[in-house]
Amino acid sequence: MECTVKWTGLEGMSFLAETGSGHATLMDGAIDGGGRNLAPRPMELVLAGTGGCTAYDVVLILRKSGQDIRACDVQLKAQRADTDPKVFTAIHFHFTVRGRALKPNLVERAIKLSHDKYCSASAMLAKTATITMDWEVLED
Repeated sequence: MECTVKWTGLEGMSFLAETGSGHATLMDGAIDGGGRNLAPRPMELVLAGTGGCTAYDVVLILRKSGQDIRACDVQLKAQRADTDPKVFTAIHFHFTVRGRALKPNLVERAIKLSHDKYCSASAMLAKTATITMDWEVLED
């Protein structure tokens, strides 16, 4: 896996990340840190990537389990350390999984498998953060 991050210029604190898969995303800092608030902060993207990683796992596991999954949303709320490095210290994941006749025990299993075995992003963040999670299953 590769990624190149380039500072976009002499003014501001915007950076363009170009991934090895050929995609690009912009990052920017807060105004009080010299940024212009034009794009997500880098740590917001770390959190979003973790949500994407675990949601991917949950959808894949439920599909492989024969479940008729129609939606999977993950809301993440994180706390960071007050001093540098301002690592994540606590992250709460709230999953909302929607489908037809979903078995709650299989949804719980998929979420736990993602957390315990498959999601490399949450595994890394668990080195500094207490991770908690809950979920709800909704009929579609």
